[in-house]
Amino acid sequence: MSQFISVFDMLKIGVGPSSSHTLGPWRAAQEWIKKLKVNSLFDKTTAIKVDLYGSLSLTGKGHATDLAILLGLSGTDPEFIPIENIDQIIHKIKSTKTILFNEEKEINFLLEHIVFNRDFLPFHSNGLTFRAFDSNDIEISSETFYSIGGGFVVQENAPLSKKKEIDHKFPYPINKAIDLDNYCKEFTKTISEIVFENELVLKTEDEINNKLDGIWNTMLECMYIGCHTEGILPGGLKVKRRAFPTHKKLIKDTEYTNKEEWLTGIRTTKVKFREILKWVSCLALSVNEVNAALGRVVTAPTNGSAGVIPAVLMYYMVIENHEATIEHVRKFLLVAGEIGSVFKKNATISAAMGGCQAEIGVSSAMAAAALTELLGGTPSQCLEAAEIAMEHHLGLTCDPIGGLVQIPCIERNAMGAIKAINAAELALERDPNDAIVPLDKVIETMWETAKDMSRNYKETSEGGLAITVGLADC
Repeated sequence: MSQFISVFDMLKIGVGPSSSHTLGPWRAAQEWIKKLKVNSLFDKTTAIKVDLYGSLSLTGKGHATDLAILLGLSGTDPEFIPIENIDQIIHKIKSTKTILFNEEKEINFLLEHIVFNRDFLPFHSNGLTFRAFDSNDIEISSETFYSIGGGFVVQENAPLSKKKEIDHKFPYPINKAIDLDNYCKEFTKTISEIVFENELVLKTEDEINNKLDGIWNTMLECMYIGCHTEGILPGGLKVKRRAFPTHKKLIKDTEYTNKEEWLTGIRTTKVKFREILKWVSCLALSVNEVNAALGRVVTAPTNGSAGVIPAVLMYYMVIENHEATIEHVRKFLLVAGEIGSVFKKNATISAAMGGCQAEIGVSSAMAAAALTELLGGTPSQCLEAAEIAMEHHLGLTCDPIGGLVQIPCIERNAMGAIKAINAAELALERDPNDAIVPLDKVIETMWETAKDMSRNYKETSEGGLAITVGLADC
């Protein structure tokens, strides 16, 4: 029996810069608080300590893991917290040396209570342990969680839940890409139609559409903010924002007052091929610059790869189809989410487990398949587009300089978006029966490549650019 992973599990709204190192630990803190309450230990807790392991420790500072934990322990939610409140909460914790635990009670807390251990726990590279102590300094709770990529969190010794599959009977249970292809052929449906009918088991049509619309609005807002914000990204590398000057050149003297007016304006602009490349790159960069500055983005399937899908979707709306409606957006997101879930079920979407092929590679495959459906491709061509996109990301390492989600991460989103568009065009020009490598095989290959890859190239900043360039050289 296959595990059901919803589109809304793959496309989550959260705060940057990393889904595995920021959003995951934030969610883990929330889950731990729930366990304390269930076990009647919350009221007894007077002190907290947190241990970070593996990749969470090695690149945790650059990924704001410690800050995410503080925010999670403070009882805030990454989807809804006003971004402007983040600095205020962190500053108060640092200055008062206390934390308002779950927004309920104040306890003493020092930043040193979050310990960065270089050791790797056996289950996953991203491990963290929360410990609670009572007034007698006796440990009353110790719970270990793993942030497994894309904001997904599991607890130690707890198998991935199949509750959704057990409690609900889905019309089209999907584990591999071939399952999806077979359903589309047997029932003469598009991928988005198959996915939508599965989602209807858990939500009403209105609920699905409202959530999809909310995801798109967050993506659009993120692109708009990124294109209209200049300056230097935080973190010490002194990376200059590039979306702002690129966007300014592209729109020339035109001015926009809000994101809706902006979207309408750029969709009616005639552009040449070089300008198309610049637009796609600019939009991808804009999202990940917002992400790097702890802004709100959509994991697609991760924060580090959040710019690919919005940029490719905007390419369709701005270049390919000026008459595109919200229905096209919804179809795109449904297809993208399902392709991402197939990768997650059979490989990984965590750079700490698979390198950047698991993030940018997967996002490019998701975008390629979704774009192919909107361009009139068959389900088989959509899957081939995803295969092409991933095939040309195989072996891509994750070696962020200074442990920051900036270099080479931000540019990689632009490259992933361009590859997705190219993959869609290649798939549309070929009979899928002539394809030699099926998507399931490239996913299998990606996972084998991930297992063979040196740990130094899996989000540890202990190899590649992180070593040859290094923070001290910047």
